[in-house]
Amino acid sequence: MRRHLAAALTVVTVAAGLLVPAGPVAADPAYLTKEATYSTVANGWSGVDRYRDTTAGFHDEQYPPDGRGDQDGQRRTFFGDVARPSSSRFLLYSAPGWNTGSKPTPVLLVHGANDNPDRAWANPNESGGFGCGSSTCPSTGLMQYLSSRGHRVFAIGFAHKQGDNLQQAQQVGDAIAIIKSRLGVGSVDVVGWSKGMMSARMYVASVKPSWGRSYAGDVRRLVTLGGPNGGYDYPFAHGWAHDFSIWPECGGAVNAPSPHTRMTCYGTYTYHPELSITPAGGYDAYPGQRQMLARWDGTFGVNTSTQDWYTTYYGGQGVYTDGPGIQAAINAGSLIARIQAAPTPASVPVYLLAGGSPSIVGIWNETRGPSDGVVFVASALDTTGVTTVGATTLVSSANHLQLGWATTVMSTVAGWLS
Repeated sequence: MRRHLAAALTVVTVAAGLLVPAGPVAADPAYLTKEATYSTVANGWSGVDRYRDTTAGFHDEQYPPDGRGDQDGQRRTFFGDVARPSSSRFLLYSAPGWNTGSKPTPVLLVHGANDNPDRAWANPNESGGFGCGSSTCPSTGLMQYLSSRGHRVFAIGFAHKQGDNLQQAQQVGDAIAIIKSRLGVGSVDVVGWSKGMMSARMYVASVKPSWGRSYAGDVRRLVTLGGPNGGYDYPFAHGWAHDFSIWPECGGAVNAPSPHTRMTCYGTYTYHPELSITPAGGYDAYPGQRQMLARWDGTFGVNTSTQDWYTTYYGGQGVYTDGPGIQAAINAGSLIARIQAAPTPASVPVYLLAGGSPSIVGIWNETRGPSDGVVFVASALDTTGVTTVGATTLVSSANHLQLGWATTVMSTVAGWLS
């Protein structure tokens, strides 16, 4: 369908599994189809809408075949009970006060890799202990913090948890267009956390696919939290330790990419091209991660204490692993150089916040240089290509997973948006 519903037409709302009529709604852009609305939503949200972008060019992406990247929890319901939804679909969450808050500029929150708007912004405890980067996790986050202070808050949810940032940047623009239409405003503030920085910044800087739409001049301020503005090389720098959480024969099940295609687990040499960050064996399930890669070996070296460190980073057959190396992965589609070469509009001040605590429990923390456990501080605060820098801030007490709920981070973001 390539027509939108006119404002005077009645739409169907899906609430608590029941079809009920809804009142008139404002017209969305013609290329967007509003497929469903859900009013019974967990974690304090007011509502969720599912949209489809019908623009020619959107393509569906591959999912890991063992299900680790499937939609789960209530998000699966919102995607029409589809575990592997089309990449042309996205969710738009609305916070309490989305249409009554006193702040004139609404806020769109953009979550990171292998995450969702619930755990990222509304309930860091949804994944249980350590899911928020701490031994105990709070049940509220940046959504409630901003909403309670008069901000009209929205959040986007992507179909693919590790998806193509070029497509997701188009959907950030879609979400902004919808918010503008609903509220009658001309601009929106955008907060992008981790991988969410990619799509948010790419939209503003018109880094787009050939079929995509350019920036519409509708972002007032852009905030990045732990965003790899200068790229990251964590999977290749710590590949051996990283792989144990991923490789199924070693007991791994995390939805994250491996720098390898082959690995020995308990004496068995196994092949998993579907888990590779570099396209291999006809698989490419982690494009969004590959797009964030950049080499940091020239700045901070390589972690030489891990098994097969040289072949993991530079490519080749090691004692237990085999992989193409980081440069091959960068050549296969990193977007960092392209992003840094595309200046952000001078009219959009960009605020960059980095965490400074490499203290994430349960992972091999990035300690080759100052980092938040995953992303180097120097990358998160890299202003290359940023025309107007609003501010740069280091929250030394926060690790990468605490950037959506640490009090100092939230108060800093609120100050930037006020």
